[in-house]
Amino acid sequence: GDHSDVMACRQTGFAMLAEGNVQEVMDLAPVAHLAAIKGRVPFINFFDGFRTSHEIQKVAIWDYKDLAEMVDMDAVAAFRARALNPEHPTMRGSHENGDIFFQHREASNKYYDALPEIVEEYMGKINAKLGTDYQLFNYYGAPDADRVIICMGSFCDVAEEVIDYMNAHGEKVGLIKVRLYRPFRADKLIAAIPATAKKIAVLDRTKEPGSLGEPLYQDVITALAEAGISGKTVIAGRYGLGSKDTPPRSVFAVYEELAKADPKKKFTIGIVDDVTNLSLEEHKAPNTAAEGTIEVKFWGLGGDGTVGANKNSIKIIGDHTDKYVQAYFQYDSKKTGGVTVSHLRFGDKPIRAPYYINKADFVACHVPAYIIKGFPMVRDVKPGGTFLINCQWSDEEVNKHMPAVAKRYIAENNIQVYTINAIDLAKEIGMGKRTNTILQSAFFALAKVMPEAEAIQYMKDAATHSYLKKGQDIVDMNHKAI
Repeated sequence: GDHSDVMACRQTGFAMLAEGNVQEVMDLAPVAHLAAIKGRVPFINFFDGFRTSHEIQKVAIWDYKDLAEMVDMDAVAAFRARALNPEHPTMRGSHENGDIFFQHREASNKYYDALPEIVEEYMGKINAKLGTDYQLFNYYGAPDADRVIICMGSFCDVAEEVIDYMNAHGEKVGLIKVRLYRPFRADKLIAAIPATAKKIAVLDRTKEPGSLGEPLYQDVITALAEAGISGKTVIAGRYGLGSKDTPPRSVFAVYEELAKADPKKKFTIGIVDDVTNLSLEEHKAPNTAAEGTIEVKFWGLGGDGTVGANKNSIKIIGDHTDKYVQAYFQYDSKKTGGVTVSHLRFGDKPIRAPYYINKADFVACHVPAYIIKGFPMVRDVKPGGTFLINCQWSDEEVNKHMPAVAKRYIAENNIQVYTINAIDLAKEIGMGKRTNTILQSAFFALAKVMPEAEAIQYMKDAATHSYLKKGQDIVDMNHKAI
């Protein structure tokens, strides 16, 4: 859930290429393959586990013909000729002593020196085909920014959202996205930093206890020192360990810290550190999501089908409308029997929001016990939004079980509250405890993402596709549930 595993591989000699979102993984994974073939250096192509790896988005996919055109077939032939083969056996790396080992290690330098240019060459070919602008280090933000963040991975998208908001409100901030992490090209990093930048925060998604600073921070400090650049304040932050959520308010906190005359040299964001007091104070942040983005949250129980139903829902919206979509599923390591929260977004503009939804247009509670336990679900609903409760209660019982603080929030914010008894309905039609299909239908009926008749047909098609291998009777039961 962070970059600890990547950082543990720094001394292996593998090149390392990073991506920040699902589309970038699609676009840049070929660069790792192509550069490995031509450059003769193995690659680790990485992106954030449990954030990018588990997020559902619409992506533009490669045509194999386009990929084939970029492959250096001479390099492929040379690679195959070097392969270990019983027809022409060779012995490699079996045993070396001090008389030659060091020389062999140093002889590989030229391959690493040449590799960044090869990666750039293939990024150029990708850019030519896709109209993108991938570089070893990409700058985003105001050309005359005075405060800059340097980081890699999905946090870059969160930072971009905040940068757009801040720059539109008169600030001058920016971001440098690290793409080729190893071999690290210091000159390319320096070239990407605006000359106007006075203060830089380097953010690492790992912790190296006892070190002078985390790896990316040390690389940046070394790059600046070797280039003889002084007069810039560089501070180091840690974030997102174990996939800890890092919302926009954390980015605002970093830029606020950089604006101070004497910012903290080392800090953390996204947590409250009351032991070593390294965390930055975070305030309520404005909504930085693209205008018109609809945000939806579902609280379920691991194993009740909520996550599966929501995967179907987001695919229905993605496949049958022109909207951009994003789905992310938050569950802990307990999985079945644990709390699951599904975060769904859709809208007419690209979605760059790799963080949990905290204010939603629609929230559904699929487990009535969560109301009794006082989970703060209804406070996730935006003013005027909709709250759906799956329960067997009468209106009087709902009133009795709903905590007073939730009732006050509902009243003050004009929340539309609906109940549905999917529990008894599921039993009636023979689906046992599987309430997911009924609740998915309730979502489409209330959220008005698309005409109800269309949604019902698409849900039935999805159910047929999902359950046909389990038998026609299961399919029929799901259609009945819908």
